[in-house]
Amino acid sequence: MTSNITFSWVAAIAPEICLLILLVIVLAYDRFLKPEERRKVGLLTAWGAFVTLLITGSLWYFWGQPDVNASLTESLVWGNMLRFDMVSLGFSIMFLIALMITSLVSMDVPRLQRSEYYTLLITATIGFCLMAAGADLIMIYVALETASISSYVLAGFFTGSKRSSEAGMKYFVYGAFATGIMLYGMSLLYGVTGQTNIYAIGQIFARGELIEGIGALVLVAAMMVIVGFGFKISAVPFHFWTPDVYEGAPTPFTGFVSTASKAAGFAVFLRVFTAGDFGNLASYGSDTASPGWLVWVILVTLCIITMTLGNLAAIYQKNIKRMLAYSSIAQAGYALVGLVTFSQDGSGAVMFYLFMYLFTNIAAFGVIMLVSNVTGAETMKDYNGLSRRSPYLALVMMFAMLSLGGIPPTAGFFGKFFLFRSAVDSGLWWLALIGVLNAFVALYYYLGIIKHMYLYRTDDEEVSIPVSRAAMIGLAVTTIFIFYLGIFAGPAFEWTRTAAAAFFPG
Repeated sequence: MTSNITFSWVAAIAPEICLLILLVIVLAYDRFLKPEERRKVGLLTAWGAFVTLLITGSLWYFWGQPDVNASLTESLVWGNMLRFDMVSLGFSIMFLIALMITSLVSMDVPRLQRSEYYTLLITATIGFCLMAAGADLIMIYVALETASISSYVLAGFFTGSKRSSEAGMKYFVYGAFATGIMLYGMSLLYGVTGQTNIYAIGQIFARGELIEGIGALVLVAAMMVIVGFGFKISAVPFHFWTPDVYEGAPTPFTGFVSTASKAAGFAVFLRVFTAGDFGNLASYGSDTASPGWLVWVILVTLCIITMTLGNLAAIYQKNIKRMLAYSSIAQAGYALVGLVTFSQDGSGAVMFYLFMYLFTNIAAFGVIMLVSNVTGAETMKDYNGLSRRSPYLALVMMFAMLSLGGIPPTAGFFGKFFLFRSAVDSGLWWLALIGVLNAFVALYYYLGIIKHMYLYRTDDEEVSIPVSRAAMIGLAVTTIFIFYLGIFAGPAFEWTRTAAAAFFPG
């Protein structure tokens, strides 16, 4: 490692630097606005996220940063705390897109027209970007807390609402408990290896340098780390916070946390459990009682239970935000299918799925926000006759539900196809079969929303639902990408598959 700060070092944190500058600009800009003009803060945040996205993409497209051919040692920067590779680039693009679209749809909520809301969104995004690039347990923890604390405040941002306050409190309590367990697991890993860098830890595991008989302690540490990551991705049994937080938090933030936070959780999950084949049986020998094998069994069990319970619970929900909360839990189970393969194809499929899910879920929650602004409620029956009240919103919602259900030609179809194919290619055909059966179960409640919008009638059909230009642009972008990733999925998947090679540096 060189002590000189190179161009790659600066490029590695370029998104974070730009977002930090944007945060200061947003705070300063708000001081010069009249109360009736504060809606412009959201527009400034969206433009700032877009400019940051252009800068991040330009570094890769024009200057070849990050270098795809760089070795593990060359890609570790800032004292080996961060890894600058295609994975960090891909996830940073996801988070910036989520920030941009969330800022646009948030402009239609009067109570969110405050600089504090947007600065917290930016701060959370900085934390997510650092999580995706983290190569050290200390950096991962600091980045996770940066994102989490901002998210706790955002969940309870409607201080006058009991549901929002409850959401913020539950999110904080569950999050603090899960993070505490995860931190103790990380301390155990440091205790048995003497390292905090995840790749140094992985190499120790791969070379079999652990003290004999220490395997049980490694297993306990791995399980504790899984608790923290499982909370971030809403995996069962760490999902209890999800329905209440999704229901009570501001709807635009719900869309943001259901996509960006989940993507960041999976990014760290993949980083840690693929470093040195940590989750692979080969790292510990052929004994099926070894820690590596047991960790893998735990992850597969989480995968099956998560997608099954999420789908079954979603069927009985009457509140649409709670339904999508359980849907989000099930989606985490699908993504875990690709993770447990511990293969480049599986990891690439996870990245593609999260990218697809970002556009799909933000589109759904954007529609929910606009409808609830008029109806003041979020039950299924409030969507009766939506196709007559607002054909545009009904169309966007229909495409989002079809994508979540995996119906072609939407992005969700290929998202599930790549995940299940990676499982089959890895010899886990039975896991892919369970995923397919769960996908059929999910169609019941996804198509139920479409039924409410197009087949059911309501007495309020004459009351139209206004859609601002900002919200229309945000929803249009999500819908375009839902179809683009469903029609031109091949190039996008190849890009994520190439990026996923960074998960397997050996």
